[in-house]
Amino acid sequence: MTPERTVEDYIKAVYKLQRTGARVTTSALAAELRLADASITDMIKKLSRKGYLRYVPYQGVDLTEQGRRTALKIVRRHRLWEMYLVRFLKFSWDKVHDEAERLEHAVSADFESKLVQKLGRGGLCPHGNLMTPEDAASRKKRGLTLLSTAETGKPYMVRSIYERDRRLLEFLESRGIRPGAWLRLLERNYDQTLTVANQVGSFPLGAAAAERVWVEKQKTPATPRKSALTQV
Repeated sequence: MTPERTVEDYIKAVYKLQRTGARVTTSALAAELRLADASITDMIKKLSRKGYLRYVPYQGVDLTEQGRRTALKIVRRHRLWEMYLVRFLKFSWDKVHDEAERLEHAVSADFESKLVQKLGRGGLCPHGNLMTPEDAASRKKRGLTLLSTAETGKPYMVRSIYERDRRLLEFLESRGIRPGAWLRLLERNYDQTLTVANQVGSFPLGAAAAERVWVEKQKTPATPRKSALTQV
């Protein structure tokens, strides 16, 4: 792993943990990056000296403005690669995240500029996420709601799915739950599962999965249609 990639992985990890609203501790970072606490502390101190992080022992870590700008750049680059891989190399939407994780560190500024020219600055990544990351409040302002809190009997369109769990993505894909697909919540069950219906059929869905899917209520009854992924 190159020094530059290591720095970017740390910055992105802090950014993602911060977005959960929890305090970013060295232990949380160690778990996120699957590294020992001692090596985490050493790197945090180095990144603090470089101006990317603010670190107070026993209180946690947060990004400086420089660190936040860097994190957003990494995330946008990641999503550009996802778009490219799906649109031009025909990768499946549920498998593209891991490839983009590797490629996001391997491009020059000139190459990234070419990607932007090819794909445009806006749009959505294959998982339905905006190029500039947004929090739950922003999604709700756009009319999105978590599937776990959707109304029973109402038609919804899947808009965005948590991208960092490959097994979750493959599980949802096998049940026809992908960005641009319709569904209807039929029932909330006693065991905390949901009964969901879509073009695949009706099936139970656990709370852990339903908490990772953002949907938008539809005004007219949902009918099967081609996934919006093919238009990315």
